[in-house]
Amino acid sequence: MGIRDTSETRAVTLVDIPVVMRLSEGGVVLNSEVCFTQDASNSPSNLFTLLWPIRGMHTLVTRSEKRHVVGQFQVYHDAPCAHVAYIAPALDEGEDDTEWLHVLDAMAVEAGRRGAHMLSAEVDENAPLFKTMRQASYAIYARQEIWRRDPEDSVAAAAVELSAPVDSDLMGIHALFGNIVPRLMHPITDLPDVGEGLVYRKQERVEGYIGVTEGKAGVYLTPHLHPDVFSDAPAVLAAAIQRIERCQKVPVYVRVRRYQDWLDDALEDLGFHIHARQAVMVKHITAGVRSAAFAPLRHTLETVPNTVKPPRSGVTDLVTRHKRQE
Repeated sequence: MGIRDTSETRAVTLVDIPVVMRLSEGGVVLNSEVCFTQDASNSPSNLFTLLWPIRGMHTLVTRSEKRHVVGQFQVYHDAPCAHVAYIAPALDEGEDDTEWLHVLDAMAVEAGRRGAHMLSAEVDENAPLFKTMRQASYAIYARQEIWRRDPEDSVAAAAVELSAPVDSDLMGIHALFGNIVPRLMHPITDLPDVGEGLVYRKQERVEGYIGVTEGKAGVYLTPHLHPDVFSDAPAVLAAAIQRIERCQKVPVYVRVRRYQDWLDDALEDLGFHIHARQAVMVKHITAGVRSAAFAPLRHTLETVPNTVKPPRSGVTDLVTRHKRQE
């Protein structure tokens, strides 16, 4: 006789806060931008502020007789892809992952109810959770490396200039993304808004864009440079570090996906080293199809008159009226 699964998954309520706070001390962040800027894994209070469904953040808890597992995901309005933000506790090697599978499936269901078509996560390739997510039907869309540079290191003066994007730059930025980001990655790649990040122009054309996220634990950069300006990559990255004042106080992290690996030499020249290797994993969510509502045939027939009379022509009416007058 098999072991009965007693797991129950639901949205977090006030009574779950003590459990969530305790579990958050050993959790894992599956969003590299949050991980390296907010350091949520080492600060349970950061997780506490994300418990409520604000900014599209939703928290679920799986309870069983053996353990509790908490999962968080974030979904933006009208965005096709939701993002797994946090799972606690971290899964140990060889541990039964039943509860983790339950919370992963529940997050996919809830994200689908809120209009998302996909659910993505950035997972350490060597973590036991990587195998569990493969079992939960997550596919590897890309691999990426996180490069780190300590704040005490100095960089040489940059020979290029960067500026904040304006309205007229958006078309060029979107064209740049379309040229360098593989089509498979388009649904899970966030496009910038006006005023976000830094733009590199060459001969009045947008040839580079660097996304910038600043937090108390670090600065997170996501460079997108056209391969035609690969020789300018060290200067562009150095200019970004010099322009962001916080880079002198906290570590700087740069996300480089496999299709951008030609940036590795530029990062090494600037004193960066590989800090983490991750897989970008995506689960496709089956979209619900509403059943069409058809009225019963008898209702339709009742609206049709029993006797259909042919129309009378104007000439027939005129003849009839003339006979009556006689």
